[in-house]
Amino acid sequence: MSYYTPNPPNAYGSVPPSSYAPNTYASNIGRYPSSQPRQYVQHQGLPAGADPQLWQWFCAVDTDRSGALSVTELQDALVNGKWTKFDLDTVKMLMNIFDTDRSGTIGFNEFAGLWKYIAEWQRVFKHFDRDHSGSIDGRELAEALRNFGYNLSPPLLRALEIRYASGAASAYGPPPGITFDRFVRACVTVKTLTETFQREDRDNDGWIQLNYEDFLKISLSAP
Repeated sequence: MSYYTPNPPNAYGSVPPSSYAPNTYASNIGRYPSSQPRQYVQHQGLPAGADPQLWQWFCAVDTDRSGALSVTELQDALVNGKWTKFDLDTVKMLMNIFDTDRSGTIGFNEFAGLWKYIAEWQRVFKHFDRDHSGSIDGRELAEALRNFGYNLSPPLLRALEIRYASGAASAYGPPPGITFDRFVRACVTVKTLTETFQREDRDNDGWIQLNYEDFLKISLSAP
């Protein structure tokens, strides 16, 4: 049976990163995803207080020189540990979180916040990638979610592992591992749905009663 801890202890990784992390940069984020350097576009200049390296990278992926990143440009800016692009659904989720002015694009200040958030998630990912494979398997996913306060049943964990695996599961053996970008989306999805459930679970007994429309609203609230 699955259950959640309404107020998980303040241990390492007790909740998934939900705010801007310290100004640290992970090993692959900020490098070019290909061996061919991009041509830098012309922008007005380094914003006050901005990290020059981050500004340079923002300008490099802003290929239409609009001063803001579209979802496809943002996808170009983000790479996994094995130099694969982020899954588009994960990019859209991040766009929804950090597009604070709801312009449909990511400006530099929004990008800086997103960058710190991703760097913090990489720290979490590396902590739970116990075998240093560059992906998260079912056991590692279960450990991470337990640390976040989410105690899921084996069938539900298996469903999550299959849903967010980086490729189709074969008839034999475990499903492929979960890449960094999909790990972030899986954890944020569990967090979002749990918080929605908690708002409805007013007596905190682990049970709620929903009508059809409310059920659909909760389902559609997932990233």
